[in-house]
Amino acid sequence: MDLDFTAGEEEFRQRARDWLAGHVPAEPLPSLETREGFAAHRAWEGELAADRWSVVSWPEEYGGQGVGIVEWLVFEEEYFAAGAPGRVSQNGINLLAPTLFDFGTEEQRARVLPPMASGEVIWAQAWSEPESGSDLASLRSTARRVPGGWLISGQKTWSSRAAFADRAFGLFRSEPYETTRDKPHRGLTYLMFPLDADGVTVRPIGRLDGKPAFAELFLDNVFVPDEDVIGEPGQGWRIAMSTTGNERGLTLRSPGRFVAAADRLVSQWRTHGDPADTALRDRVADAVIGARAYQLFTWANASRFAAGETIGAESSLNKVFWSEYDIALHETALDLLGPEGELAQGGEWAEGYVFSLAGPIYAGTNEIQRDIIAERLLGLPKGRR
Repeated sequence: MDLDFTAGEEEFRQRARDWLAGHVPAEPLPSLETREGFAAHRAWEGELAADRWSVVSWPEEYGGQGVGIVEWLVFEEEYFAAGAPGRVSQNGINLLAPTLFDFGTEEQRARVLPPMASGEVIWAQAWSEPESGSDLASLRSTARRVPGGWLISGQKTWSSRAAFADRAFGLFRSEPYETTRDKPHRGLTYLMFPLDADGVTVRPIGRLDGKPAFAELFLDNVFVPDEDVIGEPGQGWRIAMSTTGNERGLTLRSPGRFVAAADRLVSQWRTHGDPADTALRDRVADAVIGARAYQLFTWANASRFAAGETIGAESSLNKVFWSEYDIALHETALDLLGPEGELAQGGEWAEGYVFSLAGPIYAGTNEIQRDIIAERLLGLPKGRR
């Protein structure tokens, strides 16, 4: 692993830093889980895209700068260090786009990626179902073949961004469940569909704070044309594993996010910390060490990617680490701030903490990830299910 940056990479970092310094809003945008905030974040995506900063690693024809993974990680570091807004396009650019690059057609990439990069089209996930969360292969929503496309029916839940998004992507059972019961990973098809189509009902799910971070989707014979099938019909599971690999791996939680948060925590300690509280001091130090360890681990994986390797099941290690680290980081900050952590001045830590609690659940529960680590990386026998 080479931690030295080239002159070109340093020049890229400075360009990113300068652009962010001149464009990051002086005041935080409203929460993107509200209609007002969603619109404001969509506009921010457009501002990023106007100067090709929304998807720097994509080819130029799709709105990117055509740079490599090193520059992407550099940009993420600068982005979070600048306190830039959260990315409302995250589902699309971090999950669906890599799938389209690997399995989509040239027509799909040309049609879907540019409006995704600009924020014109925001994407929601349509994975989980009421009885198919971690066991995604047991899903029951169907895709029935008709002339020119498919009719999809069923229910999806915990669809992130769906309350205000434009389109969604997910898996549907295109072969009867009865015929694939023994091998449920078969007969699944990966589809994209609009959320304003006939037969789609979007029902927002309010969190305890009332913000609709998720939604339920009810689908009643929604027509999806053949052009919106990703890959071959019936091969959706293999394609979806590519998507979830990106979700668990580098793209969902880049190290820049945690390095910036750890830096803010250190600033809070210097302002509010009690030097006599050595236990809390050590937790702050652990947060800094954890952020740096995750950063180095990610750079090591980046070196492997640059050499043409993949990380496969090792993405589960990544996911377990960052999701549990995120909770510990926010708990430390709230313990440091005390009652102030619940007030407006420190409210970002409280809101971040509430969100962090979902980390061990989404992108594949950590219990499932530990099974993958045990079986595929450590070679341990499968336990009883």
